[in-house]
Amino acid sequence: MILVTLGTQQFQMNRLVEAVDKIAPQLEEEVFIQTGSSAYVPVNCRYADFVDSEKFNGMIEECSILITHSGVGSIMSGLLKGKPVIVVPRLEKYHEHVDDHQQQIAEAFAGKDCVLYCRDLDRLQEYIEEAKNHKFAPYIIQGGKIEDIILDYLKIFE
Repeated sequence: MILVTLGTQQFQMNRLVEAVDKIAPQLEEEVFIQTGSSAYVPVNCRYADFVDSEKFNGMIEECSILITHSGVGSIMSGLLKGKPVIVVPRLEKYHEHVDDHQQQIAEAFAGKDCVLYCRDLDRLQEYIEEAKNHKFAPYIIQGGKIEDIILDYLKIFE
């Protein structure tokens, strides 16, 4: 299963939900989208607005690829489970967030070759194919204060 998560933000991310739904019939496996506050209703994928943390953790365990907005918690959840992660940042110009800080997050993780940064949703299916064979670098925890805070927070959901 390919898992798509948009986190718990109050903002929509209709363009990602629609892009995934559009290509789902061509993919070789089932897709589940956690749509969050998005208004677009998928017709080719299973979906739910939100998923409780226990179910979400199980879905991360089961998924073959994680596609996520550029939320640090979502990215780290995939990386800590050793999953291929494709990151699609929320963008201010689409009213998906108040600014474009998620681009910087995506660039930082992609710069370490821990994730694939999808800059063009028209190429999402190519990113999915690449993720199947890409040799991702392991994410190395540096033990910095911010990483410790994030990891401690994520333990709440285990």
